[in-house]
Amino acid sequence: MLLVVTPNPALDITYSVQALRPHTTHRVGTVASRAGGKGVNVARVLTALGHRAVSVLPLGGPTGATVAADLAAAGLPHRAVPITGDTRRTVAVADPSDATLFNEPGPPLTPVEWRHLVSAVDEALPSAGVLVLSGSLPPGCPEDAYAELVTLARRRGTPTVLDADGPALTAALAAGPTVVKPNAAELRAATGSTDVPAASAELRRRGAGAVVASLGPDGLYALTGTGAWRCAPPEAATGNPTGAGDAVVAALAAGLLAGTDWPGMLAEAVALSAATVLAPLAGDFDRAAHRRLRAASGARPMPA
Repeated sequence: MLLVVTPNPALDITYSVQALRPHTTHRVGTVASRAGGKGVNVARVLTALGHRAVSVLPLGGPTGATVAADLAAAGLPHRAVPITGDTRRTVAVADPSDATLFNEPGPPLTPVEWRHLVSAVDEALPSAGVLVLSGSLPPGCPEDAYAELVTLARRRGTPTVLDADGPALTAALAAGPTVVKPNAAELRAATGSTDVPAASAELRRRGAGAVVASLGPDGLYALTGTGAWRCAPPEAATGNPTGAGDAVVAALAAGLLAGTDWPGMLAEAVALSAATVLAPLAGDFDRAAHRRLRAASGARPMPA
């Protein structure tokens, strides 16, 4: 079982438009709403791949009830931690080439609600082969929130995959997450360096076991304790990139669970990420494209 923690879940609303133009009126083609947040997207992908992924997430208010109902309808097992605030919403406006996101900050978590979330994770960890920690921290969470959860997992010998940015990422490094997955902007913000290999090495010096940097259309750069690799998609993918990074996280978590080697894990992550761009909603992926891209993807070693 994979345990996926989403501290700041959302009801994701996606509008499709022919083209996004600022300061004008748009006619929306389709509207979709579903349970979301980065960790929920990860859990959706893992479930579609045939894994059992259990989500732990705080939910509250009418929006939280809608999220819980959607998770149940989608067959996504979860443990909801009740909170007093109303769960946030996000809006993605997607045109044929890209997407623009509007993310609400999320309801504050009280110290008691945070302790309940930690307890829920700790109770589920004995059954988990991998712990995934994904997304922003809502207001009220301690800055070292992810560090605390990584420490719980390390005490049980459970590998962790962390997808966070800003202080949530940097504060967690000393706890020793197994893998961190920043994008290029997050990597630069954490280190002040635009040199991806050098910045990745800096995160490893601070405590990360491995760094997998997502570089958008250029694919992935990975620096681990055993080597460094680059893996680029075999073809360009145009569409909605909203959940592409979450697909990478799902592939890394599944690979850790299966004991896949790094080149194989990265090739799967690149293929799954590109197939996600080709699907209309975050958390989905084009299965035929995934199979085709996986067969054509490969990682090449780089100087560490």
